[in-house]
Amino acid sequence: MKEVKKVTCPYCGAPAIFRQDDYVHGSRGQGKFLYVCKNYPACDSYVGVHEGTKIPMGTLANKALRRKRMKAHRIFNLLWEKHLMTKKEAYRWMEYFMGLKKDDGHIAMFSDYRCEVLIDKCREVLVNNHIKLPAA
Repeated sequence: MKEVKKVTCPYCGAPAIFRQDDYVHGSRGQGKFLYVCKNYPACDSYVGVHEGTKIPMGTLANKALRRKRMKAHRIFNLLWEKHLMTKKEAYRWMEYFMGLKKDDGHIAMFSDYRCEVLIDKCREVLVNNHIKLPAA
């Protein structure tokens, strides 16, 4: 597997350790890998990696931010699932209105604030197109 630079926890500053996902998920682990804060479980911060690599999918996140990112993904995905735009168009639209460079629209990199901005904007588009919003 390709090595990557040192990964540090943004919450406590401890190094993250490359581990199999059963370390966090127990018997629900799927044989995938994560970067987990050295202080886990006291510091509940981790992130998955791209399959077959040691490259993190985003930044380490605590439980609240992981949930916010999943919520942002669910509502954002509706833009192409409901055929308002293609997946590629949806990412370009997001990058444009959030002021991101092309190909920098990765929800796994988003802060709580950026997730909220994306969720609100997606809600607006869906409502304006008479598409039912998912339950909170």
